[in-house]
Amino acid sequence: MNIKQLTALVVMVLMGVALFAQVKISGKVVDETGQPIEFATVRVVGTTLGTNTDLKGMYELSVPKQDTIMVEFSCLGYSSVKRQLIKPDGSVTLNPKLYEKSTELAEVQVTEFKKQTNTMQGVDVSTLNLTPSVGGRSVEAVISTMAGVSSKNEMSSQYMVRGGSYDENSVYINGIEVYRPQLISSGQQEGLSVINPDMVNSVNFSTGGFNAEYGDKMSSVLDITYRQPEAFEGAVSASLQGGSLSIGASSSKFSMLHGARYKRNSSLLGSLESKGEYDPQYFDYQTYLVYKPSKKFNVSFLGNVSINDYRFVPASRETSFGTSTNAKSFKVYFDGQEKDKFYTYFGALSLNYKLNKGNDFTLQGSAYQTNELVAYDIHGEYWLDEAGTSGEDGKGGELGVGKYHEHARNRLKIDVFNIALKGNTSINNNNLSYGVEMRREKTYDRSREWQWRDSAGYSLPHIPEEVNVIYNLSSSHDLSSTRFAAYVQDTYKVMLDKGLLTINGGVRVSHWDFNKETLVSPRFSLGFIPERNNHLSLRFAGGLYYQAPFYKEYRFDVYGEDGNAWINLNENIKSQRSIHAILGGDYTFRAMDRPFKFTAEVYYKNLSNLIPYEVDNLKMVYSGFNSSKGYAAGIDMKLFGQFVEGTDSWISFSLMNTQENINGVKVPRPTDQRYSLAIFFTDYLPKLPRLKFSLRGILSGGLPTTAPSMSRDMGYFRQPPYKRVDVGLSYQLVGGEHKPKSGLLSHFKEAWLGVDVFNILDISNVSGYYWVTDVNNLQYAVPNYLTRRQINARLSIKW
Repeated sequence: MNIKQLTALVVMVLMGVALFAQVKISGKVVDETGQPIEFATVRVVGTTLGTNTDLKGMYELSVPKQDTIMVEFSCLGYSSVKRQLIKPDGSVTLNPKLYEKSTELAEVQVTEFKKQTNTMQGVDVSTLNLTPSVGGRSVEAVISTMAGVSSKNEMSSQYMVRGGSYDENSVYINGIEVYRPQLISSGQQEGLSVINPDMVNSVNFSTGGFNAEYGDKMSSVLDITYRQPEAFEGAVSASLQGGSLSIGASSSKFSMLHGARYKRNSSLLGSLESKGEYDPQYFDYQTYLVYKPSKKFNVSFLGNVSINDYRFVPASRETSFGTSTNAKSFKVYFDGQEKDKFYTYFGALSLNYKLNKGNDFTLQGSAYQTNELVAYDIHGEYWLDEAGTSGEDGKGGELGVGKYHEHARNRLKIDVFNIALKGNTSINNNNLSYGVEMRREKTYDRSREWQWRDSAGYSLPHIPEEVNVIYNLSSSHDLSSTRFAAYVQDTYKVMLDKGLLTINGGVRVSHWDFNKETLVSPRFSLGFIPERNNHLSLRFAGGLYYQAPFYKEYRFDVYGEDGNAWINLNENIKSQRSIHAILGGDYTFRAMDRPFKFTAEVYYKNLSNLIPYEVDNLKMVYSGFNSSKGYAAGIDMKLFGQFVEGTDSWISFSLMNTQENINGVKVPRPTDQRYSLAIFFTDYLPKLPRLKFSLRGILSGGLPTTAPSMSRDMGYFRQPPYKRVDVGLSYQLVGGEHKPKSGLLSHFKEAWLGVDVFNILDISNVSGYYWVTDVNNLQYAVPNYLTRRQINARLSIKW
């Protein structure tokens, strides 16, 4: 072997060693909210080596060993990120965070919108801080301004979706379903939302056509993820309605986040027409702990304690209602009080194990308890008069004079224990999700209600020589039952010549031992982004959805010959059923050199095995039988964008029609809101950008309502439309470029000072009716009005 051959051999060996020496680079690519970015490009600068992230944002790449390696991460709509590795060896983990692309051109900000290929839409968490609402910076206040969603009571966090009831919405926090109290009958009793906005990392919401992984509800899914702090942090806020405090910390293996809230809106309740001593006390504490002993395994705990006390000593009430030609006046003088307690406790432990790049498993165990007491004894003397000059004395005619006494001692305790095993498997472009769960429910119910009424000296119902109550109901039940459920679904994404196609198909199976019912719920969705026009995204979703009955849905009243009534449980109750068909899409465009997105969805829901109900304020009164069927159909539209440069706003508009067949009579559903217009608008002063203005406005059609102990097939009328505008002014003391270098404010990350004006137009909205019955059994509907104009001051600080 000559010198040249020997030299060539040595070079070949060295090249082989260099090629053999590899550096393994892996990790996860996420967006600014922590959500994985799929199909992001990962490449080594200056080479042809590269790969793409999978459906979970994960990637893995092997690179020949070098002194310096530059890795670039990029995705359409996001700013590229580069990471430099100096003398890397072995395995290296890079977990970059990509931010939405924004470029300033002649002081114009250009922003890309994330494409939506399924029915779950993301909600920008930053809008919570600017939303003026009675409930504070709540997620529900933002949700209620979205297309297809309606809220008719500003004091409540409950909402209706596309003709569904309050009970048809499921809420998940970190993949665990949470519940709300059952005996709430008015917004003034309801305390804090179960969701703490200071702890929220991401919000996803679906108004229908959701995947099989979500439980048995017919209308919507609200999926909340709490965040894990990356360092020591804190936030405190205070207002005339209450305050909140959150503290978080993190280390290499452990993170914790705590949040406490207090609310006492007695000044707000004082604007109601029922005058007296309001003493509400609402407290909530939540914690989220995560322990990571290794990269493949972590343990998390989510806990919640909610204590809501409501005390009311009424004094008097005066209500004027009717029209200019038929005005009436209703006066009441009260004696007695109401004391309500709603205590809820929740805890969930999750064990998460990542077997490898494509497989992970979660074992969850949770326990929930609600302990509720509603107790009141209220006596009233009332006068119902014709206002104006209809009486002989020119001061009005007397329609009714009477007395009444309302009594209740309702106790309800519900325990829910749940254990679930879930998993995810990624194979090429497929993401397979599956799970099984068992839920044990225990219910303790002791209720007693009665009402006595006297009109013009006669006790109602009027029976000579007897004194009777007009309403008497009792309940005594101890019930235990078990539910089982399992689901499997696959999400498939593929880039075709004509565009990106996303397919999700799955099935959910459930069984309940109370009524021996087994349900099979197939669901699917399609999403497509055409290659020729990536400003457009199309989607179609559908499936069979069931509303598994909860305790109050299968109770029914039994009346005896003596006029007394008691509650029985319907063991033959079936789940309500809804078949969804949804067609929609998004179109992004530019106007006024700013980005906008227009969304539209057309839907139809075929409803069967319905359990008819009537709504009394926030109280759902069910018949207890599957005795009706119907439908809901409509169109939802939303225009989202920067109406003012640098701030996001939106306008939502919905049209809907519902129908239900009760006893052969076709009537609208109790949540038949024929139209809805919602606006969320933000602005700032050009010369003072630290001062921001927010407006939240809602206009929606009135809902059908009936008299007590009646159903809509016997007659109904519609409430007046709901109209409300809340505005807020916020001044940024600290934040962004405005951070002092010294002094007290230099220690803060953000600080805001704000003023809110609730119901700025001072409109009297109706929440329900109080029914007055005269001796001739003629009933008058006296409206119960909601809150009037109120001013609130607030201060929030983050560090």
